[in-house]
Amino acid sequence: MLINGHELNVVKEGSAASPTIFLLHHGLGSVQSWKAQVPFFVSQGFQVIAYDRWGYGSSTWRSQLSMPEFGDDLIDLKEIYNALGIRQAVLLGHSDGGTIALYFALHYPELVSCIITVAAHIYVEPKMSPGIESVRMAYETQPVFQKGLQRMHGDKTESVFYGWYNGWCKPENLGWNMETLLDGISCPVLVVQGEEDEHATPKHAEVIARRISKAELWIVPSARHMLPQDMPEAFNLKTLKFLGEVGLAAEVRAGEIVLK
Repeated sequence: MLINGHELNVVKEGSAASPTIFLLHHGLGSVQSWKAQVPFFVSQGFQVIAYDRWGYGSSTWRSQLSMPEFGDDLIDLKEIYNALGIRQAVLLGHSDGGTIALYFALHYPELVSCIITVAAHIYVEPKMSPGIESVRMAYETQPVFQKGLQRMHGDKTESVFYGWYNGWCKPENLGWNMETLLDGISCPVLVVQGEEDEHATPKHAEVIARRISKAELWIVPSARHMLPQDMPEAFNLKTLKFLGEVGLAAEVRAGEIVLK
């Protein structure tokens, strides 16, 4: 799909007459990151739209990312809404995708019915630096890790990795903080984070939930940063339960939900 002069790989499944969920991938991810979520939410009666953000996966290469405010990504998402005729949607964002969801709700509140954020960032926490450095070491020393990224991004792998790494490590970005802006988000938000997240402490999610008036907080015991991929069943069912509570999901077709 041609959006703002560049091609974006957009995957759309489910009925256009159904409530829509946008899936916004993490900083090194792609549509492939959502393979456990797309079929599940389609089976539960949603239209699901996932896409490779500009510079990622099968979308057009870009020279640098617009981090940490993600301005270009917000414009792209708005244009995808327009191109597909989406009037309102759920935003489900993981890590950087969660931050994009929060910013988008601030800029375009009428387009967002509710948000699910997983390990979203709203400022640079001290724990982030060693976590990011450990990912860099894995990328530079572990062929298996590199090959995993190459399966998603092909010949864009290096630009994706260092675009993300440099975006969070640039000195001018270390003082970034959007915490006070969160007071302006009025839609329901499910704030999710793994208790053992290697990139942030539970306090980070607690701050997000405290700032947003209609927020629900779910700190997941023993879970790490890649929670939607590592614990898909629990994550999907909790998300579906939340969507039901805000009036966007019918009966749970997957069966009984058992969650702590």
